[in-house]
Amino acid sequence: MSLFKSASTVSLLTLASRVTGLIRDVLFSSIFGVNALTDAYYVAFRIPNLFRRVLGEGAFSQAFVPVLAACKTEHGDEGAKQLIDHVGTLLSWTLLVLCVAGVVAAPLMVWAMASGLQKSGGFDAAVVMTRWMFPYIGFMSLVALAGGILNTWRKFVVPAASPVLLNLALISSIVIGAPLFERWGIQPIYAQCIGVMVGGMLQLGLQIPALRSLGMLPHVGLRLAAIRAAWTDPTTRKILQLMLPALIGVSGAQISLLINTQIASHLAAGSVTWITNADRLMEFPSAMLGVALGVVLMPQLAGARAAKDELRFSAMLDWGLRLIVLLSVPCALALLVFAKPLVAVLFHNGAFDDASVLRTADALAGYGTGLLGIVSIKVLAAGFYARHDMRTPMRISLATLALTQLLNIALVPYLQHAGLTLSIGLAQLVNATLLLIGLRRMGSYKPEPGWWRFIAQVAAATMVMGVLLVWANGHFDWIALREHRLVRIGLLAAVIAGAGVLYFGVLALSGLKLRSFMRR
Repeated sequence: MSLFKSASTVSLLTLASRVTGLIRDVLFSSIFGVNALTDAYYVAFRIPNLFRRVLGEGAFSQAFVPVLAACKTEHGDEGAKQLIDHVGTLLSWTLLVLCVAGVVAAPLMVWAMASGLQKSGGFDAAVVMTRWMFPYIGFMSLVALAGGILNTWRKFVVPAASPVLLNLALISSIVIGAPLFERWGIQPIYAQCIGVMVGGMLQLGLQIPALRSLGMLPHVGLRLAAIRAAWTDPTTRKILQLMLPALIGVSGAQISLLINTQIASHLAAGSVTWITNADRLMEFPSAMLGVALGVVLMPQLAGARAAKDELRFSAMLDWGLRLIVLLSVPCALALLVFAKPLVAVLFHNGAFDDASVLRTADALAGYGTGLLGIVSIKVLAAGFYARHDMRTPMRISLATLALTQLLNIALVPYLQHAGLTLSIGLAQLVNATLLLIGLRRMGSYKPEPGWWRFIAQVAAATMVMGVLLVWANGHFDWIALREHRLVRIGLLAAVIAGAGVLYFGVLALSGLKLRSFMRR
């Protein structure tokens, strides 16, 4: 399967995940609205997600996948299986200890992330929900292990499809669980905790048959001798050594998120929810482009590096970056100039009021400024991780963390919660630029000819598309159309379709051959 087909498969499945996630969020906003309890839920859910992104999908995956791909290239399936067994053993026992500690330390973690909830009355609820949901990190970290294995063997479907199960579980908890909890005299929003845990178990269960069919299902050692053997394995120790700088690097972005959540909890009630809803919409392009390409390219880049094929290594990076520019630049403009219609059509229902539409749209526009950087980082950082260079992304991530907080100091007093997302967007543009410069200086990435013409073609097509979006944003009263839901949905679909036709039409007229992206 070509890289384009692989990336397309992951993107389509990611789209299915994001669509079901959007349905989940629309239902959540319509039923629970925006208040202190919704802020509490998002804080509680963000805590295990933070650990998951730092440990499971972050530092662990970035260290594990390149080493596993190199081990598979150099020692075959037998050597890879031994490594998988050792890593699975250490990871499982570590997660058990971490989950117990997380349940005990829930009040401290909620205070560290959102102490402002003490004023709004959501602090105790956040602690209870954190304790219910924290074991979710255990399921998702094991899912990350399984996903790294399957992606290395170019089996992308199961890892990309599994998030749909979480969304379906959460939708069920809203539709079925919340009314039951209300009937039993329990706050309905607590049903979401059950949905999160069931979703985690379902995702892990989906991985097991796929791993078994490959013969790569990890065998977790239960005896001390097995744990000692896993710990003393030189290849396992190499993963642990790579994890430390990767952990610091990934933590930069997550610490920024933690600080921003803390700041938002001290702003107007609902700020955490507004930012979270904007983040959900921003994840559509960032996951479908950046995450999908990062997942597909990481093991291939690691394999090219192990085979010492530097030309193929550079060519894959070039292809990935061109595809990101082609698709993320128009998406970024849409988030900047067309945020209000997107938010209004998707969230302006039930208890989600007019003011929340405007506040969420402001936050979404802030993310739009940095979408190109947010997406590009997934590919650029993979270029370093595939070379087992975790230190350079770590240093850049820490510098970006400092820059984000300096921007917060300058922007939040004037823009409130929107200043938090704008700070992240601007800082991530700097992050991506520094990663690109680093790869160029190392000689790992040499741009292929035609970049300046390509950029001019994309810029021209984006500007033509932007004219339509700006007109549509101002011409229709998207908030007043709340009572005409089908009309508003139809208008949004027509504008998006028209924007897509304009964009790709101008690209075609400028001479850009889209089929060239399908060749790799």
